[in-house]
Amino acid sequence: MLDMGETQHSREDNVPQDMVTRFQDNYRDRAIAADAIFYYVYGLLHSPGYKTRFASDLKKMLPRLPLVESPDDFSRFSEAGQALAELHVGYEDVEGWPLTIRSLGTDLRSVPDQAGQCYRVHKMRFGGSFKAPDKTVIRYNDHLTVEGIPLEACQYVVNGKSAIEWIMDRYQVTQHPDSKIVNDPNEWSDDPRYILELLQKVVTVSMRTVEIVSTLPELDISE
Repeated sequence: MLDMGETQHSREDNVPQDMVTRFQDNYRDRAIAADAIFYYVYGLLHSPGYKTRFASDLKKMLPRLPLVESPDDFSRFSEAGQALAELHVGYEDVEGWPLTIRSLGTDLRSVPDQAGQCYRVHKMRFGGSFKAPDKTVIRYNDHLTVEGIPLEACQYVVNGKSAIEWIMDRYQVTQHPDSKIVNDPNEWSDDPRYILELLQKVVTVSMRTVEIVSTLPELDISE
């Protein structure tokens, strides 16, 4: 008989012990744990200096994980990496950035919409023109525009596009050319404001990410 009783879970670190030992030996600190190394790597991968120095390698192979020169820099990368990881994992729990939502020049942040139709998305676009987009404004749909997006938020780039642009790209109505099946993100939640509020949260995450990354030390690695 299959025992359907209490399921036992165990946690296993993905950081091998030989790597933990290497970090402990390098920084002469036996208190360095696998979690600290994991967060160090996450912080390092967000370092502008790291991305620039290893840009060519990152296009061809798995990321190289160098050791920074000083124990203090290791701690700073690790602490920043933890802050970034917690922010990115918990992105749906952050407070949305206070953007201005307008329709025909009227602020609609407090206007109820029982049917939810004015919040339906088809394809979001930046303001301005195709050649000269205004990234402080998003044309949310035919009824609403989103204004007041800080340009700094667009500095948080993931795989060649800002996090904001990923939301704009992924949350649009599409139809498969062969099956004709429609993928409608408006159906992913019962809350008609979900996509709009997610956009606001991603702006917050982007701004905090840029702020945390700005605190990272210069990349000084052991050769």
